[in-house]
Amino acid sequence: MKYQELVIKKINAFELKDIFDCGQCFRWNEELDGSYTGVVKCGVLNVNCDSKNIYFKGNLDCDIKAFVDKYFDLDRDYEAIKNKLSKIDEYMENSIKYGKGIRILNQDLWETIISYIISANNNIPRIKGIIERLSKKYGTKVSFENEDYYLFPTPEQLKDVTTAEYRSLGLGFRDIRLYETTETINNNNHLLDNLYDMKTLDVRDELLKLSGVGPKVADCILLFSDLKRFDIFPIDVWVRRVMNDLYIKNPDEKKVSNKVINKVAFDKFGDDAGLAQQYLFYWRRTLN
Repeated sequence: MKYQELVIKKINAFELKDIFDCGQCFRWNEELDGSYTGVVKCGVLNVNCDSKNIYFKGNLDCDIKAFVDKYFDLDRDYEAIKNKLSKIDEYMENSIKYGKGIRILNQDLWETIISYIISANNNIPRIKGIIERLSKKYGTKVSFENEDYYLFPTPEQLKDVTTAEYRSLGLGFRDIRLYETTETINNNNHLLDNLYDMKTLDVRDELLKLSGVGPKVADCILLFSDLKRFDIFPIDVWVRRVMNDLYIKNPDEKKVSNKVINKVAFDKFGDDAGLAQQYLFYWRRTLN
């Protein structure tokens, strides 16, 4: 690990709270100075910004600029996408104004799979706690600014972990899911690598074969990992609610099928549906 720093000019679609508190990630935490510190695949990174610049510093075993460019999706023109989506209707316009600084992170695929299996029927503080305990017990320690952090454990580091050991970390019924998925990945060396070159729906079908991965979890993995598929529309209780309230208007939102929601979403938002979902989700959940 090597201490590194990077400063880039402030960009419009980059607000720390919008990025890290919009529900897409579980290992970033706000510091007293308003910055955020996160444990990422290649180390520990702290991010802060003011009106002119964005400041990155961390202990990393990768080049900080190359990592930041990819992880924060800096090569994508979010302003162009926001302008396009804002023209759809006033709801999208308002949700984009609220979450104007959102960027969809390119998170490590393996970590995202396990994290979202843990997220099933769970709340964010509990998810973060489980992931932290899992990482502390089985991951690699990294020190940064006089604090110890733990990288998310690799499939190899988890290969001998039992369901009982997972359960002791508070995983509950998810213990067997983690055990089986870890075993699948360890027994198929190229399974994850092969997903990057596949079409979105084919990738989704492959993800659904993993233990603990249902439709919603698969869609979150597709959107929030470095698979980076915007042509997907994860549906949870908040998304169901906002889509029904704004567009479908069924008196009983529980009767609205995912198929109907997806049709409305892709008819309206097209291949930018994933980003549209995140604006709507963040807006409705935060202001509810």
